[in-house]
Amino acid sequence: MEHKANDFLETQSVGSLMRRYAVPCVISLLVAALYNIVDQLFIANASYLGSYGNAANTVVFPMTVVALAVAVMIGDGCCAFVSIALGGGRKDDAHRSIGSAVLLCVIASLVLTALYLLFQEPILILFGGRVNEETFHQAKEYFFWITVGIPFYMFGQALNPIIRSDGSPRFAMASTLAGAVVNIILDPVFIFVFRWGMMGAAVATVLGQVLTAALAVWYLCHMKAVRLERASFRLHGRLARKYLALGITSFLSQISLVASMAAVNNMIRTYGALDPVFGQEEYAQIPMAVVGIVMKFFQIVISIAVGTAAGCIPIVGYNIGAGRKDRVKSLFTRLLLTEALVGAAALLIVELCPGQLIALFGAKNESIHYTQFAVRSFRIYLCMMIFATVNKGTFIFLQSLGKAVESTLISLVREVVFGVGFALLLPRSFGLDGVLYSMPVSDLLTFVIAAAVILRTYRELGRSPVSRRQKSSS
Repeated sequence: MEHKANDFLETQSVGSLMRRYAVPCVISLLVAALYNIVDQLFIANASYLGSYGNAANTVVFPMTVVALAVAVMIGDGCCAFVSIALGGGRKDDAHRSIGSAVLLCVIASLVLTALYLLFQEPILILFGGRVNEETFHQAKEYFFWITVGIPFYMFGQALNPIIRSDGSPRFAMASTLAGAVVNIILDPVFIFVFRWGMMGAAVATVLGQVLTAALAVWYLCHMKAVRLERASFRLHGRLARKYLALGITSFLSQISLVASMAAVNNMIRTYGALDPVFGQEEYAQIPMAVVGIVMKFFQIVISIAVGTAAGCIPIVGYNIGAGRKDRVKSLFTRLLLTEALVGAAALLIVELCPGQLIALFGAKNESIHYTQFAVRSFRIYLCMMIFATVNKGTFIFLQSLGKAVESTLISLVREVVFGVGFALLLPRSFGLDGVLYSMPVSDLLTFVIAAAVILRTYRELGRSPVSRRQKSSS
């Protein structure tokens, strides 16, 4: 039988493979999440920016998530498709889908950049940028420079899972880490030394993204399991439909989060104006800044959850292609346990140390109202973290099994039906606290649905597997 470069995905122990693939993927996504939160840390501690800069960062953040949504739809979908193709021995489909994905990502990033530049002010207003004039001014400055880096950001994020599917999770991690290091080094220089303000934070981020994209281009020329040809770089419609279908869950999980952010930001602006404290002009930006910080912490935790699950995609895809359901079931069990532990650890941090967390984001430069609202926000908004991480791991695992429809529907219910619905409804009864309650209620109800899907998936994976090796020997 022909030896394949990725045969080890079918032979090595599931536990060691999960560590080998999930850890670099987690680090890659954590580093990607840190791009924005590092900006916010330095902005918060710059006295001339403070909560106004933090609020501006919160307003712009959803637009980076839109770019990420498109990138991961292409990259994660291609990763899953390539892994299944390699597991089934279809190398032509693998190299053509990668070339198509690269070309599609470049086109999509240029279109999105143009839209952002053309409709800057309406977009910022949509996401609550008019909370006060200073916030709006800083948001415009930050958004322009972040938009300049969108093509590099999307290229790096889309190529990251594709590089993992080629059997190089460590390179994928290293390329993202290199960009983050550049950002961390340049942020304090541009913000505190040059005093470039929001422009400085954005330019530091973009330069890091340029490095990550450059490393991804280098890897495309040195792939291992897949060899790209000139003919690979075409928009192969048949393949694109297949890998985009597998990546639609990643897209919807991100884009629906944007819808939730829009609802949350606008409810904060609306009900903050009715609050006795935050209705005052000098404090109006505080709820927007604080909820943005809480969301960034949530993003860090979810990056671990998503990275753990996404790191398993090549393993699951290859073994499904090889007919090894027994190995996939074992991996699913390990994944769910890991996700629950991640959520539990995060829950302990937010419930026991909310004051310490907000102190990292310039609390000493702000009023007592800033700290008090932040402590309440951390404890309420993130109180169902265990369910949130298990839900997210389940969505991604279903995607890796090729169950794009199920994964997509559950993700939509969580982010749009529950996430947007409760964000709009609960503030009517509970004011600003209603915005905070919307998150845990959504996660709890989603877990009820996810639990049923988990049980059914276990039953399906428990059916008698027939491996490719068994077929070839018969």
